[in-house]
Order: sequence, then C-alpha cells, then structure tokens
Amino acid sequence: MLGLCRATVPTFADAILVYLRDPLPVGDERPVGPVVLRLRRTDRLPEYARGLGTPDTVWPPEAPAGPEAGARPAGSPGLGLELADEAAERCEVRIGGPLAEVLRGVRPVFGDSSAARAALPELLGEDRHVPQRRRTILAPLRGRRRVIGAAVFIRRPDRAAFEGDDLLVAAQLATHTALGVDKAVLYGREVYIADELQRTMLPDSLPQPTGVRLASRYLPAAETARVGGDWYDAIPLPGNRIALVVGDVMGHSMTSAAIMGQLRTTAQTLAGLDLPPQEVLHHLDEQAQRLGSDRMATCLYAVYDPVSHRIVIANAGHPPPIMLHRGGRAEVLRVPPGAPIGVGGVDFEAVELDAPAGATLLLYTDGLVESRIRDVWTGIEQLRERLIDTARLTVPNPPPLEPLCDEVLGMLGPGDRDDDIALLAARFEGIAPSDVAYWFLDPRPQTARQARRLARRALERWGLPELTDAVELLVSEVITNAVRYAERPITLRLLRTDVLRCEVGDDVPQLPRLRQARPSDEGGRGLYLVNKLARRWGATRLSTGKVVWFELGLPGPSAQGH
Repeated sequence: MLGLCRATVPTFADAILVYLRDPLPVGDERPVGPVVLRLRRTDRLPEYARGLGTPDTVWPPEAPAGPEAGARPAGSPGLGLELADEAAERCEVRIGGPLAEVLRGVRPVFGDSSAARAALPELLGEDRHVPQRRRTILAPLRGRRRVIGAAVFIRRPDRAAFEGDDLLVAAQLATHTALGVDKAVLYGREVYIADELQRTMLPDSLPQPTGVRLASRYLPAAETARVGGDWYDAIPLPGNRIALVVGDVMGHSMTSAAIMGQLRTTAQTLAGLDLPPQEVLHHLDEQAQRLGSDRMATCLYAVYDPVSHRIVIANAGHPPPIMLHRGGRAEVLRVPPGAPIGVGGVDFEAVELDAPAGATLLLYTDGLVESRIRDVWTGIEQLRERLIDTARLTVPNPPPLEPLCDEVLGMLGPGDRDDDIALLAARFEGIAPSDVAYWFLDPRPQTARQARRLARRALERWGLPELTDAVELLVSEVITNAVRYAERPITLRLLRTDVLRCEVGDDVPQLPRLRQARPSDEGGRGLYLVNKLARRWGATRLSTGKVVWFELGLPGPSAQGH
C-alpha cells in the first residue's frame, strides 16, 4: 500500500484513500459474516489542506491541515486526515447495495458515474463529498480470488480532470496492489504456520537422566527467512544412556519444517531400537530418499554412556561438535564429516571418544557459526574461543550450563543471523564405577538363585539392607522369565544413583506383557509383582534382544548420604 501511495501522489492524483477488508481473507478460506472495509492508508499533497471546508473536499471541515505529505496510517496526528468518528474508518458493505455492485464489477469507475455517486457515500460516509467533473476514481482492489478492498483517487478542483485512459492506469495500480497484498497475506500465514509447526515439533522440555545434565536453545532466523528445519533432541536409552541429536533440513519453508518433523520422529523410533549411531543415520538417509524431496539434511547423532564415560558419535555433513573440558580447554572433535542425509548410497562412520566427568559437549546448527559475514570454519573457531573465555571465569569448576548457552548465543552480533539456530549442551557427570554392579549369567535353572545372591552382596556393599527382600524377589522373577526363553548368557546390572535400578538383558526380542493371571495358572504373576512393588519398570527392545528394568526408591538416610 505504501508503494501505491507513493506511485499515485502527486503524479497521478492529489490524494488517495485505500480501504482493505477487515479481516483480510487468506487463500481459499471463505469469510463468515458481512464484508467490512477499513481505511488502512491515506496520502495527499499538503497544499490540498487549503481546500478544507469547501463542498468539494473529501475530508470533514473540522479536520486540521497536515504539515506535510506522506503515506501514513489513517488517523495519525498532524496530517489533516483525522476522521470524524469510528464509522468514517469502517464501512460495512451492504449485500446488494451500490458499493457491492461497484466492487463486483472489478473495473474502476469515475466519481460522477451513477454507480460511484451511490457507492462513495456508503464507503466514505454521508458527511463527505468528493470533487465533481471526473476528478474522483473509485477502483476495486481484486486479489487472486476475490475483491479485498477499494482505492479512491482524487484530484483537486483546480487540476485537470481524469480522462478515459486514467481508468486504465487506476486499474493497473489497483491490480498490482491487490496482488501484492494477497501474496503478503499468504506468505505471512505460511510463515506463521511453519514457525508454529516447527516449534511444536521441538521438545517442550529435556529429560534429565542420571549422569548428564542438558540445556538447549532455539532461535528462529530473521524475518526475511525465519522458517527453517533445525531441530534437536535428547532421547533416554536403556542403561542410563542418552542419545543426543541435532539436525538441519536445508531450506526455509513449511516443507523444510515438515521434513524436519518426519526425520525427528524417525530418529526417535530408531533410537528406541538402540541402533548404533551410524545405523541411525543410514536409516534416516533411506527415509529422506523415500520422502521424494530434493531437500537434504545434515544430522549429528551421539550416544553417551555415563557408566563407561564414553560417547559414540556419527556425523552426516553437520558442523563438528565442540568439547569443553573441565580445565577450560575447548577442542573441536575429530568426527568424520560424512555426506548429508538424502544423498543416498553412502556409508556413515562412528567414532568412540572419552567423555570425562565435568566436560561439556556442545551440539549446534550452522546458523550459529555461519553467516553472510563469516564462513563456517571461522565461526567454529570463534565459538571455541568464546567457550574458552567463558570457562576461564569459573576454572577449575565448569561454567553453569544455562548461562553458558546464553554466552554462546552472545557471539551473534546485530544483523549476523539469517538462519535459525538449534543448540544442545550436555554436561557429563557420569556414574562412578563403585555404584555399578554387572554380571553375565548362564541361562540355567540355578541362575535365579545365583542372581539373588549377587544382588544381596551388592546391596550389603552399598549399605542398602532395607531393599534386600524386594530386590531379591523382583530380580528372581525377571531372571526366571529370561532363563525360560534365552539361549545366550543373561546380563544383570544394578546401578545406584538417586534410585536403585536393576536391568536384566537377554537375546529374546519379544517384550513381556503385563496380564492378570487366573487362579489355575502356574505362572504369569512375575510382572504383576514387579508392577506392584517397583517405583517404575519397563522393557526396551534392542538390536540383540531386550532389556527389562525396574527401579526402587532409596531409603532416606542412604539417599541423603549418596
């Protein structure tokens, strides 16, 4: 509308009024209720104010003259465009009325035509008048599917009247303006939907499993290209492990956001199968090719094990992670870059690295380190130096995680962000070896008794005799079920953290199902007891079988001491 006003005044007309539907229809939606036009923009020459108060003026006599011209919103002070009342800004188009007939005709009409003489009072208000002798043109604004407003072009009485060719000029101005407004409304709605779609696909909160602390940030891009496909995720895995994921679908559109949601869902499903990181990326690559889109994506998938203090990382064309060590040293991890997801026919390689307690792993998308004023490797080096500077303030202790994320985002200067940013930070705390007990047991009839004895000794060592009876009972039930079907050694692991967790693994992929045993059944009560006595329990299918686990709360004094 600003372009229309600038193109019109003063070369084509001395004043212009632009009305748009309120609310503006979007796409194919059909507005409910009457059509309402609202004055959205006005412009006129300053000397036109000298005509105020004469019968041939369009503004009411009480409106003061403005000091300068310029396209400004209706009602802004000092322009002489103040309206007499609310009705002067708003017009409800009567069905079958003269204004509706002019709008339906689409083509501009002179103000002295019979149609315009009847329509203009309805649009402008009965107390307004327009110059006579073809010095006013009423032009409907038609978008791609419907009329979205109207424009009134006015020439002052001492200027030559409009001619027949001027109707063609008004039609061109009105058409280009209406199509521009229509496209802007559609783009704004698409951006809003895509932005909301992307935000709803990102996790509302992060899990906080034992042995690692997490923090995250997400920033949309600038208004010019704010909709993207960046995502992050943290997925708990069996054995207190956790999968850390960050990815970026190339492009900025609703399609990018939708593809991001599909890849994130696929990654969560694959993580539930406990596949190695390189296998997860391989299946994501296959999924991207099945989507049939030409959009590629980068992704980094890592699995942290707090018991072994190790992390396994695989990369698909993503910027490398940075490890901030406890002493303040920051290093860019050497991870094979791999090809982006969607290329197809490539292998991904995983590396296993130390993840010492107190270290912080930073995963991010390229919007943090790459922009129009710096390349990606320059940005990575600046990020590494900023982490070092931040860590110096708290050495020998690591910096707090949430303020660290804010400091990282602080490296972005004004105008230095034209891509969205996803940031995931993981502070490794680990689980001490003294808090872990692990055994391999042969699937024999005597295994349940052996498992009870081993669990009892571990609880005595940890000073948790109060849990002995419950743990022996539940371990015996779970082990007995595993022995019944397993062909390979069974694993038994106890972990003492803020709870006592027991995990039993076997090579049978079928998950156990809780059911109510009948009085005549000899079995079927094991999981019922687990469900009744355990704080939480569950079963997870692995690539090599499954793990059944349960948790018990620690007694008060022991929990406080731990």
